[in-house]
Amino acid sequence: MFDERLSDFLQHLRFEKRYSPHTLTAYSRDIEQFRDYVLSEYNIDDIALVSHFHIRSWLAGMKEEKNAARTLNRKLSSLSAFFKHLRKTGYTDNNPIRKLHAQRLPERLPSSLKESDTRLLLEEVKFGDGFAGFTERLICELLYATGMRRNELLQLKEQDIEWGLGQIRVLGKGNKERLMPLSAAMLDTLREYLQDKKQLEAYNDVFLLNLENGKPLYAQYVYRTVKKYLSPLTTQKKKSPHVLRHSFATHLLTNGANIQAIKDLLGHSSLAATQIYTHNNIDKLKEIHKQNHPRG
Repeated sequence: MFDERLSDFLQHLRFEKRYSPHTLTAYSRDIEQFRDYVLSEYNIDDIALVSHFHIRSWLAGMKEEKNAARTLNRKLSSLSAFFKHLRKTGYTDNNPIRKLHAQRLPERLPSSLKESDTRLLLEEVKFGDGFAGFTERLICELLYATGMRRNELLQLKEQDIEWGLGQIRVLGKGNKERLMPLSAAMLDTLREYLQDKKQLEAYNDVFLLNLENGKPLYAQYVYRTVKKYLSPLTTQKKKSPHVLRHSFATHLLTNGANIQAIKDLLGHSSLAATQIYTHNNIDKLKEIHKQNHPRG
């Protein structure tokens, strides 16, 4: 009975919400883990019989196993969405999640590069030779120029570029599309890249970026590329593709961009997710005040 309801929920997420396979896997894994727990510990195989006590016990056990608060909140969010679906479809009026509170998260501000570091990356760094080096350079340039996520970069197609309008179509979370402006210089770089790509023995005319063997890029390749080129530039611990996304947003805000515009460019569903960048900006203002004001 539990599995039947879960299957119906996942079908709803896939065909009505149009969630990505990665997101569906995460929901399924979280809810199946809870199913196994209540079946093992309480012999419950009907989700309608679950109470907030069972969920709290499950969370407490994971907390004792040193699971991070962010992980616990994600699992709680998965269950919450499941119960909302069950109520909406009339299977049960029970929603035990409402009696629980999310775990408190430690404040974690996004890591970003200094503007001088990004200038070094884009203007001074020597990338590798040949098509592979060109691909690595374009990975770094696109991530910083658009602020797109790594997975969004991997999904880019040649047809997503709107040359006449100077923009590129990005498929974000929840399969939501957004349009990102591209500079004339970036468009020229992309034209040159596509010309070089057509000279490859294995030409991939679907995905925008690919390896020399014609296969599309993969997540670990993008991560390794960004880390390789950021490592000589910065001593900060994080050197992931997301650092370039954070740098994109932080530098826009520092240079006077509207927070609502940054939200739309990042593809955030709510302004709350974007406002974390204002903390970085405030910290910078405090530092400037301390260094330059007579009573700083």
